[in-house]
Amino acid sequence: MTDPLTDAPEKGRQERILDAVLQLLSEHGISGVSMRAVAREAGVALGLVGYYYTDKVGLIAAALRRIEEQDVALVTPDPDLEPEERVKRALRSVADPQYLTTEYLSLRLQLWALARAHDEFDHINTAAQKRYRIALADLIGAARPQISRRECAKRAADIDIVQNGMWLTALLKVDRASLKRAVAHCEEIALAP
Repeated sequence: MTDPLTDAPEKGRQERILDAVLQLLSEHGISGVSMRAVAREAGVALGLVGYYYTDKVGLIAAALRRIEEQDVALVTPDPDLEPEERVKRALRSVADPQYLTTEYLSLRLQLWALARAHDEFDHINTAAQKRYRIALADLIGAARPQISRRECAKRAADIDIVQNGMWLTALLKVDRASLKRAVAHCEEIALAP
């Protein structure tokens, strides 16, 4: 599909707009996001932003859904790996350097705070966290088929708490060894018999 205003690929322009929303959220919080600011940051006309998104809420909701997709991708199994290795890879990916930058972690804080700013954002955040935990529980269940579905869900919730804490404290420049221990702890939770 092409963009009717420019004949450019639509996805590329929308991606730039969402990148701009995420950048502005990271740097300035929700107050820094406006249709005009997004257009300026994305390098597109204001009318183009309005063509894709009717308002600020729609812009931020789309950005939240994009982060949700990234989160679920972290726990999407690689079919070429053994189940236990799938779990380990998913758990280790959360401590990837790309997710430990000040910019990314600031964005995370803003996204969590958005849940209090608008009911739609709260719904998106809650649904995203649920999807992540379900996917993680599925990975755990595949690696430990002897444990109940309920136990897999409990472990996934415990891991999610540890991972979120790890991201929060990473802003404080926690040493790499501590992060490795946190990931190892998540592996222990997931893969306990």
